Amino acid sequence: MDIVWFSETTLTELTLLGLAFVLSAAIGLERQRRLKSAGLRTHTLVGVGTAVFTLVSAYGFQGLTGPDTIVDPSRIAAQIVSGIGFLGAGVIFVRQNIVSGLTTAASIWVTASIGMACGAGAPALAIVATALYMIAVWGLGKLGRRLRARALDTTVLIRYREGFGALRQTLALAAEHGFEALVSESRNTSKAGKPVRVQATIELRSQNNADVALFLAAAADVAGVRSVEFANVRND
Repeated sequence: MDIVWFSETTLTELTLLGLAFVLSAAIGLERQRRLKSAGLRTHTLVGVGTAVFTLVSAYGFQGLTGPDTIVDPSRIAAQIVSGIGFLGAGVIFVRQNIVSGLTTAASIWVTASIGMACGAGAPALAIVATALYMIAVWGLGKLGRRLRARALDTTVLIRYREGFGALRQTLALAAEHGFEALVSESRNTSKAGKPVRVQATIELRSQNNADVALFLAAAADVAGVRSVEFANVRND
């Protein structure tokens, strides 16, 4: 088999590959800016990789097949769709019944589809898909936060030491004071060699205008609680 460095489709393939690089890097920059585990490099590699797979499927076997050979480019595309799910699952974390990383996993999935669109020779579709992604994460994200802020009465930040059941008691207190409580974020803030300390964000919803001050005072007296205060939360 002879090596063909340049063919009549090489310029097209390289242009589509470069477009996949630019568009996937744009999505990666957005994730990198939000300090996500899968950022610029991961998304760029996903977009370029899926574009290469699709380009090879579409153009790579033209000189190796005979007139009676049937080439089905959709077979590689189907394998990409199923395979990218494993990569996306790797950035989803569940801790204390809190799920995080879903948006990043979805962004990897979208990046793969954009790379495939570039490889399949549909640059307009890839560009529009990237634009819609940016609208979804920026525009719809802000809209979602506004709607959420209207639906939830109060957001509080609680810092506590593990081993006392502080979070469980605080949530029970919230119910006693007439609030529906949701733990939206939780992270370890302790340093090496010191007792485990956790910071949790709790969103409170009240149907009967419950007194938040009474709840905060009661929560501050829970064993293990170091502080409890109002908080402003940004979710993405």
